[in-house]
Amino acid sequence: SDEIIRRAKNLNVPLLLDGVKAAKIDIPNGGCMDMHINAVERGMTLVGTALTVETANGDNFPIHVASYSLPAEGYVMVIDGKNYPDRAYFGDLIMGACKAVGYAGMVVDGYTRDRQGCIEMNFPVYSKGQMQAGPVKKDAGTVNGPILCGGVQVNPGDLVVGGADGVTVVPRDRIEEVLAKAEEKSAYEDKRDAAIAAYNQAKAEGKPLPNLAPQWVLDLLAQQK
Repeated sequence: SDEIIRRAKNLNVPLLLDGVKAAKIDIPNGGCMDMHINAVERGMTLVGTALTVETANGDNFPIHVASYSLPAEGYVMVIDGKNYPDRAYFGDLIMGACKAVGYAGMVVDGYTRDRQGCIEMNFPVYSKGQMQAGPVKKDAGTVNGPILCGGVQVNPGDLVVGGADGVTVVPRDRIEEVLAKAEEKSAYEDKRDAAIAAYNQAKAEGKPLPNLAPQWVLDLLAQQK
């Protein structure tokens, strides 16, 4: 829903991953995609519902099919490209088409090209890097089935979030729980930021320094004495 997307946009990728951990969801890598899957350009972010594609060997025919099969605006195309390194799965033509029809972004376990075009159109794309060699167009692959992308199980309808630290996937049936846990962690971090700011201010003004260590650190230290 729009409300779920709004809440997710207020949380960064690490907070959502912390939410998955706090919710004790047993999924591969805790929902954290391979660290080599990153934004084509720093500053790109994406939040949306997963529309999945499975393909291999640099074949982008199923990606073309998915590009023109969007059920509604706001989806993120998540592509299991089997980490194929020798061809780019797509470039700025597919990116432009996906942006035009309403995709919120694309994620691929593989490589892309036309980096400059992607940057100029300001369309969020996450891949393992750039490869100038073009794709082939041959096999149908699978659209909207369960996939494994960057070591993470992704099902159609899951929540996909990309940020400066990479990509996190939240299972659809646990989204509310994960968001609540992540929001709790966000509130905790706000309090820690305030404590650090107060410490810096006291230090700058030559006043007595407040205790900076969080309570959980003090508790653990006390247990070890």
